[in-house]
Amino acid sequence: MVATTGFFDGVHLGHRAVLQRVAERARAQGSASAVVTFWPHPRVILHRDAQKVRLLNALDEKQQRLRACGIDHIHVLPFTPAFAALSPEAFMREYLCGQFHISTLVVGYDHHLGRDAGAGYDRLRAIGRTTGIAVEQVPQAYVADGEAGAQAVSSTKIREALAGGAIATANRLLGYAYSLRGVVVEGQHLGRRLGFPTANMQLYEPLKQLPANGVYATRVRLYDAVFMGMTNIGYRPTVQPSGAARTVETHILDFCDDIYGQDFTLEFLDRIREERQFASLDALTAQLKADREEITNYELRITESGYRRI
Repeated sequence: MVATTGFFDGVHLGHRAVLQRVAERARAQGSASAVVTFWPHPRVILHRDAQKVRLLNALDEKQQRLRACGIDHIHVLPFTPAFAALSPEAFMREYLCGQFHISTLVVGYDHHLGRDAGAGYDRLRAIGRTTGIAVEQVPQAYVADGEAGAQAVSSTKIREALAGGAIATANRLLGYAYSLRGVVVEGQHLGRRLGFPTANMQLYEPLKQLPANGVYATRVRLYDAVFMGMTNIGYRPTVQPSGAARTVETHILDFCDDIYGQDFTLEFLDRIREERQFASLDALTAQLKADREEITNYELRITESGYRRI
C-alpha cells in the first residue's frame, strides 16, 4: 500500500500535490492508496495555544475531500498524549508497517513525524530502510499570484488570508471555495422586518476559521439546491449592543421558505465590504439594498462563466 500521513487541515493545493503522487504511485504498483491522519488537532491535546486553534476543515469535510482526491483508504488515529509520545521509529513500525502494511510513504517538503515532530525527510528515509518502507518527498507547491509571482501554499497562509478577509487568496491556495457548515437557528427577526430575512448559522465545528467580519457573496447549498447568498459575519454594531456575540447570517436571494433546523453550507466567493455601524436603520437598509444589487450582479457574472442554479 502507498500512503501519506499528516493532519491535512484544508486539503489545499499543497496537500493535493502529495495526494496525487500517492494515487499515482499506488496505480503504478497495482496497490491501494491511503492517508493516515489524526484527530483532534495536536495542539488541542498538547495544550500549545489550544485556544488559538482554528480549523479549515471539520473531520467529515476533510475525509470527503481526501476521497475526492482518489484516496482509497482513510485511517483516522486518535491523537492522545500517549500517541504524541511515540518516536518516529515506533510510529513507522507499529502503525505504518504493523497495522497498515505500508510499502511506500510519500511526504511533503516540510513533513516531520513523531515525538516533537522530530523526524524530517532524511531521518524518515533512514528509518524506512530498517522497516522496509520506501520514503519519497514531494516539493513545495506554488500558485500564481499576479504581480507577486508565485506564492507558496500552506494552511497558515490560508488562515491568515481568511482572517484578513482575503477570500480570493484563500480560495486560490485551497483550490476550492472556503466553506462553513451548520444548522439554521432562530435570530431576532430584525432582518425580516427590514426586508432582508436571514438564516442564522450555528456551526457544526465551532473551531472552524471564520473569515474576517464583513459582507460576502456566498453560494448557499440547501435542500440539494444552490442559491446565491449575502452573508454577514460580525457583531451587527448598528442593532446590537457592544459585547454581543459574533454571528454568521445569510440573506438567501430569491428565497423565502422557513428553514429553521435545516442543514446548509456556505461557500465564500468574494468579500463585498467591511462590517460597519450605520447612523440609522434606514441607512442600514439602503446599504443592504446596494449590497444585494452588487451580489446579484456578481451572480450574473458567475452565470455567464458557467454557474447554474440547480
